[in-house]
Amino acid sequence: MSGFHPIDAAADGIEQGRRLIRLGGDKGLSLAERLSNRFNRLTWRTPLHNFRLRGRFPLKLIAVPDDPIPGDATEGQAIMDGVLRHRGTARAIEELDFARPDAPASFVDHLHGFAWLRDIAAAVPRKEGAAVAEQIMRLWLAAHADTVTDPAWRYDVTGKRLLMWTAHAPLILSSGDLVYRSAVLNALARQARHLDRGAERSPQGAPRIAAWCGVIAAGLLIPGGDPRRQFGEAGLTRTLSQAVFEDGGLTARSPVAQLEAIALLAQLRQVYDARREELPAPIQTALNRMVPALLGVVHGDGGLSSWQGGAPIDGESVRAVIAASGVRARPLRQARDWGYQRMAVADTTVIVDAAPPPVARLTEGGCASTLAFELSDGPKRLIVNCGGARMASPRVPAHLCEGLRTTAAHSTLILKDSNSTAIHADGTLGRGVSEVELDRQESEGGSRIEASHDGYLRRFGFLHRRVLVLTGDGRELRGEDLLLPAPRARRKPEGAGFAIRFHLAPGVEASPTADGQGALLRLPDGPLWQFRVKGAGLSMEDSLWIDGGGRPRASWQMVVIGEAAAGGASVSWALRRMG
Repeated sequence: MSGFHPIDAAADGIEQGRRLIRLGGDKGLSLAERLSNRFNRLTWRTPLHNFRLRGRFPLKLIAVPDDPIPGDATEGQAIMDGVLRHRGTARAIEELDFARPDAPASFVDHLHGFAWLRDIAAAVPRKEGAAVAEQIMRLWLAAHADTVTDPAWRYDVTGKRLLMWTAHAPLILSSGDLVYRSAVLNALARQARHLDRGAERSPQGAPRIAAWCGVIAAGLLIPGGDPRRQFGEAGLTRTLSQAVFEDGGLTARSPVAQLEAIALLAQLRQVYDARREELPAPIQTALNRMVPALLGVVHGDGGLSSWQGGAPIDGESVRAVIAASGVRARPLRQARDWGYQRMAVADTTVIVDAAPPPVARLTEGGCASTLAFELSDGPKRLIVNCGGARMASPRVPAHLCEGLRTTAAHSTLILKDSNSTAIHADGTLGRGVSEVELDRQESEGGSRIEASHDGYLRRFGFLHRRVLVLTGDGRELRGEDLLLPAPRARRKPEGAGFAIRFHLAPGVEASPTADGQGALLRLPDGPLWQFRVKGAGLSMEDSLWIDGGGRPRASWQMVVIGEAAAGGASVSWALRRMG
């Protein structure tokens, strides 16, 4: 890895040295916090809470904002045909029990969130769509308008629903039935009061952003809402300051959650536009930072890379949200706190997880992926992570979803078949990686990242260090993985087996070389890449990849197997574009 001469990259935001520390990362919500949240949900069905939701309801909305994100016309047509679909689950609308839908949690949230209204709007003219939207709306009102239950009235779901009801008011409020119209507007007002009392109780990150966006939208669109608007703006500003790093990434470290949060703020921006007002400066500033951070984790096809349980959302959907945000920006190459490093030269894009995992209280379904990477060549993905632990189709067994969170499901080194960070059964992450040291340098010859983590230090006495160098023409990625005995480790290092896994994208044809030290990798309708390894043997194993729709797809993985002596181990490898 010698011969690398750094140049000044400060103009592009590249910081050469960095240490990221995960403080209290294994501590989830306290028992008192869990009991408080549970008690709060139990109070929803009490006469007192119902009394608090009473009050005047509006006769009409002050304005109707646009929905800046286009719907899926195919899904909208399915709804017109009587079927609601989401992530591999389909239900006949007439047979749905809206009070207790027999469906996976993701489908139930989609049903109650009403994002499917934009699919109807994309599929058919308003008059035709309004008839079906009103039919579904009546079913929902009968089950939930006067009965506050979880998950239908969960604060984040309610916030999203309020945004969708107001944006698609022409679909749900075009009826001449005054009793029905009054029921819709009354339900809208009740939900706003529900959010007033509980938005701050939503989990930090995208859920709390959704709840506060609902409060603000109600304040702007329901008459007499100025105090609510001010309350909501203060709450959202506070939430963004807590949930968004200085570099624009969410503290939960999930690109899918990042995309969702940007979409929510883009919708909120349209609410302000409908009132001919500007988005408050703190909210606009946060949005301006969040977009380049998101762009930093997209591949050459414009779709998301797979991190922290997320799926590779397709490029068209990502571009639609970015366009809706109104923010034009270049991809962030180094998200220092969010932790993702982007190396992009010519057609080659490399995205690296160079930070500790999110702390337990901020996320469920997080992954032990520290120092993993993904690589794409133009619109074709070559090296990936399995991904999708939180977005997999319900057809994927629960135990397999948990397996997708492991270190072995990511393109990195795993020692003694142990996760670099512990994964708990309740969905949280425990002890493991608490510190990552990072050094990045840029030169005319390319980009170089050197990072190490301490996830195996306490148990096995080793640090894992990974060095990645992308050449100046983008045609070669050179890597080195080292297991280094720590000088002051509590545990004396002992010999241990390790594996370095390189998960291949579906459709990549892999042909191992006769010497067992490499493989030829052909991208579908694309160029040939060569993989070579020095210091260990190479084998091929089955793998899988969760696609953007949550569906599992069969693939392969290259596995470098080695044994670390007490003094450590070093494995060098290279990926070289041949075409």
